[in-house]
Amino acid sequence: MGEALKAHQPCPTCGSSDALSIYSDGTFCFSCRTITKDGMEMSINEYTVKNAKTSSTLARGKIQKLNKRRITEETCRKYGVTVDEDSKHLYPYYNQWNEHVANKVRGKNKTFSVEGKISDAGLFGQQLFKKGGKYITICEGELDAMSAHQMFDSKWPCVSVRTGAAGAVKDVSDNYEYLMSFDNIVICFDSDKVGAENAKKIAEVLSPKAKIMKMRYDDASAYLMEGKETEFSADWWNADTHTPDGIVAGSELWDVLVKGPEKSIVDYPFESLNSMTYGIRKGELVTICAGTGIGKSSFLREVIYHIFKNTDENIGLMFMEESVRTTAESLMSLHMNKPLHLPNVVYEDQAYEDAFKEVLGSNRFYFFDHFGSNTIENIIARVRYLVRALNCRYIVLDHISILVSAQDNALDERKTIDACVTKLRTLVQELGICLFMVSHLRRPSNGSHETNSINVSLSDLRGSHSIGQLSDIVIGLERNGQADCVVERHTTYARVIKNRFSGLTGQCSKLYYDFGTGRITELEEL
Repeated sequence: MGEALKAHQPCPTCGSSDALSIYSDGTFCFSCRTITKDGMEMSINEYTVKNAKTSSTLARGKIQKLNKRRITEETCRKYGVTVDEDSKHLYPYYNQWNEHVANKVRGKNKTFSVEGKISDAGLFGQQLFKKGGKYITICEGELDAMSAHQMFDSKWPCVSVRTGAAGAVKDVSDNYEYLMSFDNIVICFDSDKVGAENAKKIAEVLSPKAKIMKMRYDDASAYLMEGKETEFSADWWNADTHTPDGIVAGSELWDVLVKGPEKSIVDYPFESLNSMTYGIRKGELVTICAGTGIGKSSFLREVIYHIFKNTDENIGLMFMEESVRTTAESLMSLHMNKPLHLPNVVYEDQAYEDAFKEVLGSNRFYFFDHFGSNTIENIIARVRYLVRALNCRYIVLDHISILVSAQDNALDERKTIDACVTKLRTLVQELGICLFMVSHLRRPSNGSHETNSINVSLSDLRGSHSIGQLSDIVIGLERNGQADCVVERHTTYARVIKNRFSGLTGQCSKLYYDFGTGRITELEEL
């Protein structure tokens, strides 16, 4: 693009309030990634294909047909594959800006090497096909992608993973949004054991759009070499939609049962809460509820930080009423035992940097920057992405009520919440994650949730009975914010309202917020 003139402008295409940048020769939206140039609108994929940049240090060889593989010169030209003077095949890889960043080099005796930085690249051939469409085929190797595309008479997009079957899950995860933009994803991996196993693994990532092709020959290249284009087309059309494993005969459960009761992977940071819940388990929907200003977010952050310190798993955070900066810095605050959001808090720059490296620099936290649409469908898609592509096993959604306000039918709050919670419950089961969800309480007819005189119950949950019905654990927070005693005013009581795991309920934890450290500690006596 040309010289930047203006930024943070509204986008007429996606409706974003400030994602559009204006340049001397056109515009670009950082939300929907739409480009206008010379009065014409196009996707980023269309723009980059027309404006491909080839590195002079990587470009060499000439385009020619690959006789042994029966791949035509036309196919090689389309994919940019060349043959150098040593008869090595050079398969070019491009980044999202269509810059030539690496070559996969295939030498004699099927030896491979890499020139450039292939980790910066997308899938092989990805730059040729814009997002969206009815079908895309993922192959295990570059020759297979070219062979498949040629056998389709160039009708359908065909791409290849970067590093073969072994790295397929990462390659697919890195390009998850691109692949999921297609209606159907056909996985065309080698027929050997490794290929079949990894085809299943990436099908799990790309569920429910993934189909696995049953190969009667070794790979797509073998079909073409044998002149079996018709058979390839038939096998491709007959690809089976991947169905995750899950149906088990009762007679096969002995090994599971003798292991004893299900145990949590990690506990809550508060012992008395653990005595009722028996810790945190995957496959559970946990709802935290309280009145305004009681400390739901602070409570959740302590839980999040405890999970971070006591597991090695990734965590996805969707705090809908605060900025990513606020959420991120609050985690660093817990690590430093200092309320960093307060202006008078003193800390050393090095300690701040260390906290960033040790917490956020761990690459285990992923944040939802709630810019743009917050529809239920968008949130569900983002949760799925956090889990499938980024391997987050714990998700926090704070809070569900704000999703309702973003819907077209927000006047019917109960039905909207029903639909949302049902989808979230299904997602928890499908993905095997633990989802923490914050719910506000309905306004009481008398009194206030900010006084300890009211015990939180399932009937206090705002909007719908489905929250209580579909949650595995419901924890209510109670505090007398108007108490005369300062300690009591800053002490929160945790009450287990619903407990599908053990059935134990009631008030359990007495939690004190220390303004000096910004931390919540559990008081011994209840």
